[in-house]
Amino acid sequence: MDVILLFPGQGSQKPGMGKDLADAFPEARAVFKEADDALGISLSTLCFEGPADELTETRNAQPALLVHGAAVWAMTKGALIGKVRAAAGHSLGEHTAYHAAGAIDLAGAVKLVRRRGELMNETGKARPGTMAAILGTPTRPVAEICEEATREAGLVVPANYNSDEQTVISGEIGGVEKAMELAKAAGAKRAIRLPVSGAFHSPLMEPAAAGFKEAVDEAPFSDPKFPIYSNVDAKPSRSASEAREMLFRQLTSPVLWSTVVRNLAKDNPDALYVEMGPGAVLTGLVPRLVPGAKAVSCGTPADVEKLLQMVA
Repeated sequence: MDVILLFPGQGSQKPGMGKDLADAFPEARAVFKEADDALGISLSTLCFEGPADELTETRNAQPALLVHGAAVWAMTKGALIGKVRAAAGHSLGEHTAYHAAGAIDLAGAVKLVRRRGELMNETGKARPGTMAAILGTPTRPVAEICEEATREAGLVVPANYNSDEQTVISGEIGGVEKAMELAKAAGAKRAIRLPVSGAFHSPLMEPAAAGFKEAVDEAPFSDPKFPIYSNVDAKPSRSASEAREMLFRQLTSPVLWSTVVRNLAKDNPDALYVEMGPGAVLTGLVPRLVPGAKAVSCGTPADVEKLLQMVA
């Protein structure tokens, strides 16, 4: 059985995440402890107990999601490692994917994403912006809608191409609000503002670029053991240098998720997609992008046991 690993991005975090894993498996407890030690804070307590508003802060949510995915991988790696053909992660999840592929150790990965979250949060305060999800299929391309909104009300760009029926836009508040209006006028089913602290994956994140590049360049990357399909170009990355470049570029580039999944399916037909982390957002998107594809979520002890039985 061929396996493709998927790792979720920001928004999937919730209080209580990982507590059942840590209670049930010593491997998971060890992952959370290593992350606590690396950061010098009790990230595990924040994950297990909240409060929700503090966990949702970008600087906390990003390492929390990475550690949850790393904990699931630690418990399933022995059974899956010979079956994994590739991996991908949505935005922040791409960092978790490189960790799973052995390209960066847990301490290095969690420190890097903590810094990423800090820089993104600081930039969001300095250059306020927002994001919105456009649902449905407008009669005009979302990119064209964003161009018109930019001319009339403020910078806005497509940020996440999640599926044919879901595109997230990002930018200045006025531009995003105008694009939401234009999208609904063009037949979009809904346009929903997202609860985020900045205009992620847009040019508004450029002030964070220099600091993040320094952090990426200093992070201890090696070549991944299996290819990671990048959010930036939807192509497989196979070296430490590619990992650094793609993670850096991702900060201000749109997430080409629908193309990532379709390229994974083209290169790895009939593979089982396994989403490692809290929730099942990516699991739900896979069959919409690749009809007939099988995807399972793995974020609880019961999920782990079920997955191990499936691949035995």
